[in-house]
Amino acid sequence: MTSTAPRPVRDIDLINPDKYVAEGPPFEAFRRLRAEAPVYWHEGRGFPGFWAITKCDDLVRISRDPETFISSKGVSMATDPANADQLGAAGRMMLMTDPPRHVRLRRLVNKGFTPRQIAALEPHVRAIVRDILDDVAPRGECDFVEDIAARLPLAIICEMMGVPRADWHYMFELSNRTIGADDPEYQVAGENQAQTAQRAMMEIFGYYARLVQARRAQPTDDLVSIITHAEVDGERLTDEEILLFCLLLILAGNETTRNATSGGMLALIEHPDQRARLLADPALIPTAVEEILRWVSPVMHFARVAARDTAIRGQPIRAGEKVVLFYISANRDEEVFADPDVFDVGRTPNDHVAFGIGEHFCLGASLARLELVVMFQELLRRLPDIEPAGPVERLRSNFIRGIKHMPVRFTPR
Repeated sequence: MTSTAPRPVRDIDLINPDKYVAEGPPFEAFRRLRAEAPVYWHEGRGFPGFWAITKCDDLVRISRDPETFISSKGVSMATDPANADQLGAAGRMMLMTDPPRHVRLRRLVNKGFTPRQIAALEPHVRAIVRDILDDVAPRGECDFVEDIAARLPLAIICEMMGVPRADWHYMFELSNRTIGADDPEYQVAGENQAQTAQRAMMEIFGYYARLVQARRAQPTDDLVSIITHAEVDGERLTDEEILLFCLLLILAGNETTRNATSGGMLALIEHPDQRARLLADPALIPTAVEEILRWVSPVMHFARVAARDTAIRGQPIRAGEKVVLFYISANRDEEVFADPDVFDVGRTPNDHVAFGIGEHFCLGASLARLELVVMFQELLRRLPDIEPAGPVERLRSNFIRGIKHMPVRFTPR
């Protein structure tokens, strides 16, 4: 589908993953679009074009209207809404469902993520963080991503799903290959991006198929048991639906929090005055976590498809056209955030959309907040003088704002 919309700005490329590597996301391009073309027709690259949505108010409005802007035709920038039936198993993931089924699926695992349940996890989360820091503190240096940031969310989601500790690193590797398949470091030799991601997903499905079989025979209180034995509309989930649920939980449960932790630590390193504020006043850390989420925006975009003809800011949007919601841009919207390009650990209010909004608001938002607060409380207390020990290596991706490696050093303790 080709739009006849005017193109008032030039040289905009929000697709090429290389543009997200060297210095991070193309913030200048997003700034221009917010000012000159907040609803911008972007040509595709081997896939249909889309409307780039860069203003916060428009993103919120679209997210809160799941009848007009649906998820079941694809949530990726690269999907073709006209061929949604060819998405295969991924097309039946909870992420790609619309109400009322989406709501029913969320209810299956909601009780594991209630504020009360998450608050009860705080002592356990803190114990894990302390173990992580006990391991690295005597060294005086480490790769912050692999040795610190990745370990906490991976441990928590694996425990919640009932994955044995011996398999945690395997889940880490499979997550990297699924989410980071655009990055040469994670691509399997001789395979392209799609093949690498597909192979990793098949391995995840194979792993959880065995775990589901075990939980059918002997249920426990973990999330895999809950999903395996749950009913939606009076029917048990199919094996495929269960495996897709497991895929979503393991990817979302460790990737985004890992990248928020790494990106947040980098922001504190690059803004020593803000780190000094937190060292002087640790009570600010929960507020700082919200600023880290806004600043990093670990998931940079999701897509929706117009189910009927509509308009945004007077720009007609035809049924079947994609809109891509750029959270990374909305979280720098000058009309919502004062001095949006300033990292301010005391920023209030801070109505960021890093967790999304509306029907698809992140299921694990409360858990991610707890993990981030505890991690930074302990990090700043135990390793207050972390500094760079080598170049930061960013993930080659237009979807996840990730850091692959971040060498750091600190006073051994």
